Amino acid sequence: MDNENLGGEKAILEERRKKLDQLRDRGSAYGNSFKPQNSAKNLHDEYGGFSKEDLAKKNIKNISIAGRIVLKRVMGKASFATLRDASGDIQIYVTKNNVDEDVYEDFKTWDLGDIVGVSGTLFRTQKDELTVDVWDLEMITKSLRPMPEKFKGLTDIEARYRQRYLDLMTNTSTKEVFIKRTKIIDSMRKKMNEVGYLEVETPMMHPLAGGAVARPFITQHNALGQDLYLRIAPELYLKRLLVGGFEKVFEINRSFRNEGLSTKHNPEFTMMEWYQAYASMQDQMDLTRDIILNAAEAAACGTDLEWDNVKINLGNFSQSTLSDLVIGHNKDLTKDDLTDQKKLEEFLNNRKIKTEKSWGVGRMLLEIFEETVESNLIDPTFVTEYPVEVSPLSRRNEENPEFADRFELFIGGKEFANGFCELNDPDDQASRFEDQVAAKDSGDKEAMDYDHDYITALEHGMPPAVGVGMGVDRLVMLLTNQSSIRDVLLFPQLKSSE
Repeated sequence: MDNENLGGEKAILEERRKKLDQLRDRGSAYGNSFKPQNSAKNLHDEYGGFSKEDLAKKNIKNISIAGRIVLKRVMGKASFATLRDASGDIQIYVTKNNVDEDVYEDFKTWDLGDIVGVSGTLFRTQKDELTVDVWDLEMITKSLRPMPEKFKGLTDIEARYRQRYLDLMTNTSTKEVFIKRTKIIDSMRKKMNEVGYLEVETPMMHPLAGGAVARPFITQHNALGQDLYLRIAPELYLKRLLVGGFEKVFEINRSFRNEGLSTKHNPEFTMMEWYQAYASMQDQMDLTRDIILNAAEAAACGTDLEWDNVKINLGNFSQSTLSDLVIGHNKDLTKDDLTDQKKLEEFLNNRKIKTEKSWGVGRMLLEIFEETVESNLIDPTFVTEYPVEVSPLSRRNEENPEFADRFELFIGGKEFANGFCELNDPDDQASRFEDQVAAKDSGDKEAMDYDHDYITALEHGMPPAVGVGMGVDRLVMLLTNQSSIRDVLLFPQLKSSE
């Protein structure tokens, strides 16, 4: 902020503090006795269709509403103002004829941003606007700092994220995104309840980093004298519940991954994970589709969407194997090439895609998919048959053990869900944990730890099951047409401004 703006804000702050001192002297600076009985939206919904004459006949008195002054026009003996509450805006009309003269003089000095309570009668103005004719009003909260400019709102992107309260205060479109976010999550929870899943809560601090391939945040429990990890996924705990006898469980969870900030990633994010014993992959792909379509209905966005300037048809779900998609998008690769490590390495090197010595055929195949195919999957596409090498918790396919019974859902070129038949063979799982430990020892900071207790749980027997994880934040981005994850998180993580 430049010196001129700083000086202007300082002067406003000083002037408003003088007003606050006067209010304190009268004991009316921060009241807590006013209890509004109406909201702006309810008034418009209930009486918005009434004509001026109808309102006059009905003489609707005893309206009481509280809100922030966002617009004010003082005109001598009569003044108009607009109050904004959580539901919307309503105009008020204040005159010397209806309120005490001293109160009216005070009202003339009140500022934009002040929170006030009013009581009065509904009527329509000459411009036909629904309005509260005020006969009583009081200051509830004195605002010391100015609101953002009334016509532009809060336009500075950085300020919108750092001071979300100002963004919500002035940009109704921002508030609508977060209202829709809640409706979307409610629809997801409702769907899971409808099909018989039990909602559970699992720990957010883990003694081991596991459940996904990602770099964890590390914290310390002082009393125990040990490191703990903020969860990167709830998977291993939810599957312990299958061992315990629950057959359909889900959790809408906060997870944490120690990765960079971008328009696609926030280190703290929301997922929904669910697990069902004795289910098939097709069952869970169908449920995934239904969850998304229900969420679209809750967001009232329809199935023909535009996201990041790309048109998407949510009514057009398809399904293909990863290998078929790689061949279909890379005409210089054959089916036989996909099992030839040298061919795949040469393909990647020719495209200047960096490889690691530890990569096998499976990891190379996935890299080719991510670099050449993923961004082209616009309409909803379920991708199946992932290499076991990149699926450390997935069950092997019985016909082709180099591949896992796993699917991912892509929409608009981005991943939305990851599901697979769960590995319930304790020896196979132990072997894959050992591979992860070896990768970690070789410098892979995203590799998992060896979870001995989870192996013990599997040795007690876990029924065959399918589990799915879905990114909630990304789904909200899609259904509200937001290009950055920061626009669907109330308080996104930001680099320090200092």
